[in-house]
Amino acid sequence: MASSFWNRFFCGLVFLCFGFLGLITSPAEAAIKNYQFDVQVKNVSRLCHAKSIVTVNGRFPGPTIYVREGDRVVINVTNHAQYNMSIHWHGLKQYRNGWADGPAYITQCPIQTGSSYTYDFNVTGQRGTLWWHAHILWLRATVYGAIVIMPEQGTPFPFPQPYREAEIILGEWWNVDVEEFVKKANNLGLAPNTSDAHTINGKPGPLFPCSEKHTFVMEVEQGKTYLLRIINAALNDELFFAIAGHNLTVVEVDAVYTKPFTTQAILIAPGQTTNVLVQANQASGRYFMATRPFMDAPVPIDNKTATGIFQYRGIPNSVLPSLPQLPASNDTSFALSYGKKLKSLNTPNFPANVPLKVDRNLFYTIGFGKEPCPTCLNGTRFVASLNNISFEMPQVGLLQAHYFNLKGVFKTDFPDRPQTPFNYTGAPLTANLGTSTGTRLSKIAFNSTVELVLQDTNLLTVETHPFHLHGYNFFVVGTGIGNFDPAKDPAKYNLVDPVERNTVGVPTGGWTAIRFRADNPGVWFMHCHLELHTGWGLKTAFVVEDGPGSDQSVLPVPKDLPPC
Repeated sequence: MASSFWNRFFCGLVFLCFGFLGLITSPAEAAIKNYQFDVQVKNVSRLCHAKSIVTVNGRFPGPTIYVREGDRVVINVTNHAQYNMSIHWHGLKQYRNGWADGPAYITQCPIQTGSSYTYDFNVTGQRGTLWWHAHILWLRATVYGAIVIMPEQGTPFPFPQPYREAEIILGEWWNVDVEEFVKKANNLGLAPNTSDAHTINGKPGPLFPCSEKHTFVMEVEQGKTYLLRIINAALNDELFFAIAGHNLTVVEVDAVYTKPFTTQAILIAPGQTTNVLVQANQASGRYFMATRPFMDAPVPIDNKTATGIFQYRGIPNSVLPSLPQLPASNDTSFALSYGKKLKSLNTPNFPANVPLKVDRNLFYTIGFGKEPCPTCLNGTRFVASLNNISFEMPQVGLLQAHYFNLKGVFKTDFPDRPQTPFNYTGAPLTANLGTSTGTRLSKIAFNSTVELVLQDTNLLTVETHPFHLHGYNFFVVGTGIGNFDPAKDPAKYNLVDPVERNTVGVPTGGWTAIRFRADNPGVWFMHCHLELHTGWGLKTAFVVEDGPGSDQSVLPVPKDLPPC
């Protein structure tokens, strides 16, 4: 009798549980994903140092956003910190909805202390790994997290189904207060110090002091395949990543599937994401996953190696892990060959719709310079520019100024090419060629096709630059070392299956050509994703005009848009 009662009880409990799961995973319930982000200060210890950092929900890194393609996402951000805040949902296209894009003074004014703002957007036509981060000052040093977009229900991955997934977020750590030392460096006209450590999921690993307990460990089972969603959230460093003894199969970058290829290490720039498959097919043991910077220019970097542990189940922690062979920090040949292997999947289900006809050709040079600064230590400070124009941030959101036709906030006269051509990658030049400062944007006709060539220069020094375009993906149709040759280089473009992404590295002393269709109206930021260079003015924005259709113009202003 008692046995019959407990059988009925457990059957009923199972029925209720499955009924409840059915309710929360039904299409109607899953269509809207709600999140609460509380920006708050928390005390955190790393490298034998304790300090206060800005976090989301008290977590470092912040919470992962899990959505499915086709979902609507509603994220209420409440700012309890002493800094004004805005958050960018990096790589989400935000069609007609720049109000949810997040860069401070571009698509919104920041959320003031004690205030809230609700980001409301749809995830349409995208699936894969993206990320979110603060988009004001250097606050993304600690304010960042992953975005995982699963395919539509019933749609499989175009690669073998992994046994399990993990997010791997690469970052940086400073022992001092980041905002204070950046402010001090700017006042002195100097570059801020490099970070004290890199991190894997917020932890530097046991090669650093006081870091045994600050080590990310991923337990795996022999014979299983794992999907790693790798994000570079570092402020200023391109990074290599590898796992000792294991190959990585690249299957996606920036939430776009790629032709799979296998490599011992990947290279990932700030702002980029890379999904890899890794098989736990080696002798059971403990293996270091490791990351350190790539820099092939004479620029100071934090060259220390951060580590996590790839640990087979059942192996005791007393077993010493082995280190992977990462490429040399200045291995240009690896960087270039790795980039050439990245290609779009280009299948009927996932086509590469590369613009073959170009309506607008743009050529932007990347340059450094120094400008007078009487209060600075050496009487000068650094400035960075595109086409010799250093971008000046406005005090009003550019999207608001565009939407309401406010006068005097910005001009749409950004030049399509540099006014003074020169031997861009020849002998080092110390002049800044008369760099000017202004809030100058480029106006782009709706639905026109654009080719943009980004050219590094030897003004002060050559250096690699990862550029991010908000509101769009683009195709990387060509790249090369030296000066771009408009008569010869376009013949070498890949117009069949070039990689599609939202952030691309311009090689040291070289150029990169991208193409995109301007079908997303609004004001869209484009900038170097090295925070140091962005702060010096290496940024601009595009004003993409409205189209003729009723669904081809910028959406109305949200009621709770933060005031300026």
